[in-house]
Amino acid sequence: MTGVASWRTAPVLAVAGGTASGKSTLAEALARHHPETVGLIHLDDFYDRLRGVRTMSAIGVEILDWNHPASMDEAAVAEAVDEMTASGQYRLVVVEGLFALALPAVTERATWRVYVDTPDDIRLARKILRKIEILGQDPGLALRNYLLSGRERHAAHVAPSRSLADLVVDGTEDEFVMIAAVLKLVGPVLAEPVRAEPALDASDFRETA
Repeated sequence: MTGVASWRTAPVLAVAGGTASGKSTLAEALARHHPETVGLIHLDDFYDRLRGVRTMSAIGVEILDWNHPASMDEAAVAEAVDEMTASGQYRLVVVEGLFALALPAVTERATWRVYVDTPDDIRLARKILRKIEILGQDPGLALRNYLLSGRERHAAHVAPSRSLADLVVDGTEDEFVMIAAVLKLVGPVLAEPVRAEPALDASDFRETA
């Protein structure tokens, strides 16, 4: 843990975990319960569709590899985090995504690092239900893609980042239990007032002529 950032920038909470682990649920709950003080960045918004890693889907079509960190536009992530933390609007900025503990653009800026740990079978069941109920997609295709590359990518790029976490949260718990665990890290920051302007320095009033 790097410690709380100075008043010039809001501290960053990085939240990682596998697909359907509950990381988005946790991050969105934090923002929802603290709407005036918590800023939220979803790494899913920063995939580089032009220059990202390509892979073959289970039906033989070349697609973006959503499970590879090199498919992210890391420069855009860094810019978004810097802009939000320096805005003076938030006490805490939460960055959530598969690679929140794998991308240097996030980890180098993170004050705290959280990993949402959920058994693979539960994550897969949640993902399939999401494909069926929300997206109306063929669950068979999702399963084949998982066996083809998704499982391997998780083991290579997401699961190892668990060791970098300051806190591991049980993703099978409800949002209130997860929030309570995270507040042990970030609670003091959320209790502090936002400082949009720096404190005045006596040297600012020195005569120049």
